[in-house]
Amino acid sequence: MRTPWHSVLLVALGIGAAACGDDTPTANGPGQPGQPGEPIFPNNLASLISMDTVAATAVFPLYRGEDANGNSVFYVITESNNRDESLRLGLNWAPKLVHAARTKAVQRATEVSGGRGNPNDFPIVRFSGNVDFSPTRNLVPGPQLFPLDPSTTPGSVGDADYSPVFTLDDPNADTTATIVYNAPHIANSTGLHDRVISIDSVGMQVTLKVVKGFYEGFPILYLSTDVSDEDLSALEMGTFTPNLNEAPFAADDKPFRSAREAIIPIVNGPTGVNNPNRQGLQSAVLGEGDPLNIFQEQAGCSNPDDPAQFCDATLYSPLWDATPVMWTQAAIDAGIRDRITSDKREVIAPLNVIDLYADGYLVPLAANGPRNSSLGGINAAGIIINCPIIFVEEPSK
Repeated sequence: MRTPWHSVLLVALGIGAAACGDDTPTANGPGQPGQPGEPIFPNNLASLISMDTVAATAVFPLYRGEDANGNSVFYVITESNNRDESLRLGLNWAPKLVHAARTKAVQRATEVSGGRGNPNDFPIVRFSGNVDFSPTRNLVPGPQLFPLDPSTTPGSVGDADYSPVFTLDDPNADTTATIVYNAPHIANSTGLHDRVISIDSVGMQVTLKVVKGFYEGFPILYLSTDVSDEDLSALEMGTFTPNLNEAPFAADDKPFRSAREAIIPIVNGPTGVNNPNRQGLQSAVLGEGDPLNIFQEQAGCSNPDDPAQFCDATLYSPLWDATPVMWTQAAIDAGIRDRITSDKREVIAPLNVIDLYADGYLVPLAANGPRNSSLGGINAAGIIINCPIIFVEEPSK
């Protein structure tokens, strides 16, 4: 958690004390924790129907919409930039998403007149963009496993208008009032998303395979659904969605202008399916398990109306700016290579990305990309991965 200048950020995002009244949300409302005093926005996605942290599966409420021709489209909702709507629907609150509102990273949708029947009385939405789920995912290792062979193809592809992030509002209107949702499409007449385990369009719920990773030394679970790069789409079992990369800005996570936050994949971490320190994209290509990516922020918030109470949510975004790093051969030869679980210096963890990079043990995969100052200058790859965090394991207090 980064704590300086928090009151300035809250005011800049329109959620500081000056914007507050007596209608401050409290616990026990829809989509909120059950006990007074618990965080308004927990670190775990409140709308989940159930979750298996061992099997890494989760049951989500299922929403139905329509494509441009009126055919059914099914999706889940994980984030909104609007505080009250996030509380109502039990979503992660992600104020930074609004900065993508006037880009192709956000598709325009319209409400179908009279259409309801979704969980939480959410309207039936007609999307301008759609997904083809019919391709067969083809993951072909490269000479060093990752990067992948050019013959690799993702299992689903978004069309020219598709993005999982949408708004019902006029894109030319004042963005301070715009509501943006992160709503990945997971099924339509062409098939199912590769992460779907089972889907119930009558009971309106879907079971999805989720992914393991780390935040500040703690295990997390996240849902990976859409990627702006073909190779990572195939590896992450996501929908290839080039429009996502239009979200501002690569290597920039400033909450007053950027819709991104950094994710740090390790390319060549330790391998071995039974190795307790296993990690990395090459390991994932081998089929040993999830890559165990490192996340820079989480979505929790105790009280968004109190400028003295910093909210991780003001920095969090599900639009993760891929900033991959590789262990140097010198670090491997010296036996320094190990599992990394945090990006931050101030976190008590065996290893952290910033120090290892500063010491020359890690190098960026995208050496010519823009440099991320919040990660000590590591270069971003110019790739967005849509990865809503749904669970953060933290110590009991």
